[in-house]
Parts: sequence; structure tokens; C-alpha cells
Amino acid sequence: VIKCKAAVAWEAGKPLSLEEVEVAPPKAHEVRIKIVATAVCHTDAYTLSGADPEGCFPVILGHEGAGIVESVGEGVTKVKPGDTVIPLYIPQCGECKFCKNPKTNLCQKIRITQGKGLMPDGTSRFTCKGKQVYHFMGTSTFSEYTVVADISVAKIDAAAPLDKVCLLGCGISTGYGAAVNTAKVERGSTCAVFGLGGVGLAVIMGCKVAGASRIIGIDLNKDKYAKAKEFGATECISPQDFKKPIQEVLVEMTDGGVDYSFECIGNVGVMRSALEACHKGWGVSVIVGVAAAGQEISTRPFQLVTGRTWKGTAFGGWKSVDSVPKLVTDYMSKKIKVDEFVTHTLPFDKINEAFELMHTGK
Repeated sequence: VIKCKAAVAWEAGKPLSLEEVEVAPPKAHEVRIKIVATAVCHTDAYTLSGADPEGCFPVILGHEGAGIVESVGEGVTKVKPGDTVIPLYIPQCGECKFCKNPKTNLCQKIRITQGKGLMPDGTSRFTCKGKQVYHFMGTSTFSEYTVVADISVAKIDAAAPLDKVCLLGCGISTGYGAAVNTAKVERGSTCAVFGLGGVGLAVIMGCKVAGASRIIGIDLNKDKYAKAKEFGATECISPQDFKKPIQEVLVEMTDGGVDYSFECIGNVGVMRSALEACHKGWGVSVIVGVAAAGQEISTRPFQLVTGRTWKGTAFGGWKSVDSVPKLVTDYMSKKIKVDEFVTHTLPFDKINEAFELMHTGK
């Protein structure tokens, strides 16, 4: 058993608490990882807020991390101690009907136990002050050591800087893949990206790599515009600057609507705007943001009858074990940006400050 520091969420709505936790050794088909770097994501904040119907407490959150394999359980063949890895919240077992289908990346092998905050055998590897602590998204990167299923880990280039590539564990991969895999943005097309946080910037990067000729960024926070333009946005607008709904503004700006739109916020009203900003006959709108529990989307069916398509994406459509190492290679060869997404680097004990920075849009 390893004793180490972890940020424990004891209950919903309270700041994380830095504690000494015990991390049990990996069982069969499990991997224990020394986490070197982790990022914070709105999904962690969503669960911490208490709004997540799957949220269980106490829990160690975090799902954008990178580290080094410390030890492996029986039967693990794909990684060994010393390997550089990224934990994966969407695993890839290669055996379930989802993994065998090229149309999806949603491996279901450990979905039920992962959703309950447990390892595949139905138990936890974390204890703190004598209490069992739950896992989160199969990763729990807010701990100096974590244990994951062997199908939830991608071995990556040992030369990659872990404080950067940890972002490929969720946000960058999700947004970039939404553009290149889910929407399949084409050269010369016009795109609109709603929400210019990390995921939105990654969508913009994907649209640019795909050769889009016009990329319109939409956000209420104008402080985000300069960064969006650095990533490839050709212009940025705020819905507050117009008297009419933003979808009408976009339809006028683009002679009938955009070819592709992306909702990167998790707001069901914005999802409707993003769909209705699409061009009649061929427009495709991709939902990337995760809305709160119980919310529903709506539009007039005529929007779809007249040729618009509504899609969603999880982890950008990447089959995780196969794709994450390639994304790291693309970063190392300068094909995709990663460093530019990092705004602040903080010591682990300042993790609550990191959440505050995220909530203030910084």
C-alpha cells in the first residue's frame, strides 16, 4: 500500500481537501500510476457541485492526467513499470461490440462499475481516515498515485512533457476530434464554435487543421477572443451585441448559415442556437458540451426535415488506446498545439485555486 497526497472531495459543494490517502496495490488487469501532472476540467466541477446524478462521495476527482506506471497487477501485458502513460476515462478493451464497431469509441466493458466509482471488481483502491473513497471516471488523477483498469491506459512517447500532454486526456482531444472525426469538417467550409474555453479552442484548431476557410467564435467573454484568433478563429462575436437571436445573426453573416457548428458549453438553449445557425440542406451541428442532469434539447422538427443534422461526440470520437499515443506524436511533431492551452501551472496544494481560475474564465 502506498501512502500519498490526494485532493479528496468529501461532499458536494465543498472545496477539495488535501489528505493523506492509502492507495492499494493493483489487482489483476489493473495498473498503479504515479501521476506527474493533472489538469482541471468543468466536468470535475460539475460532479463536485452535486449536480451529477452519478456523483458519489467521498471521491478523488480528476480525469486529465499523465504519469509513470509504478506497478502492474497480474495479467497486465500492454504496460510495465516505468512506462509513460495517460489514463483514459473512455477505455478501449478491443473485445466488446462497441470496440469492434468502427462507428463508435464508446467501449462499454467497465461502464457500470466506473459509473459507480469503483474498479471493475466492484471495490475501491482508495482509503482515507479509515473510510473507502470512490474513484472518478475510472481515472482519479487528483492523487499522487492512482489505480486504473489496464484497458484505461495509453502508453505514450517517454519524451513527451507530462505537464502538457495531460490535456490530451480530455479537453484537447475532445474538441479536436469533434471537428476532424465527428463533424468531418471539409476544406473551405464555414464553422461556428459556441464557447471559447479549452474545448472550444481545440475545436477551432481542428477546423483550421481540416482547412475551414471561416471560423466564427461565439462567447460572452470578450477576453477570450484574442486566444481564439491565435488558434485560428477568423472572427469572434458576442450574442449580447445583437438584438436578435444569435442564430439569425449567423445565418445573415454566412448567406444562409454555417456548414458546421459546435456547442462547447453544455447549455441546452445554446445547443438549439447552434443547430439553427446551420445551413439548410447540409448543415451539421455537434454537441460537445455536457448539459446538467434532466435537461432536454428542443427545436422545430422542420429544422431537421430541411436537411440539418444534429450529432454528439464523446472524447472526440477517438478510440482511446489506439489514438491518444498518436495525438501525442502529432503534438511532438508540431501538427497540433498543446502548450498554448496552458494558462497557469500551480503546485498540487493550490488545486482549489485552479478551480476558481476556471470558474472565473481565466
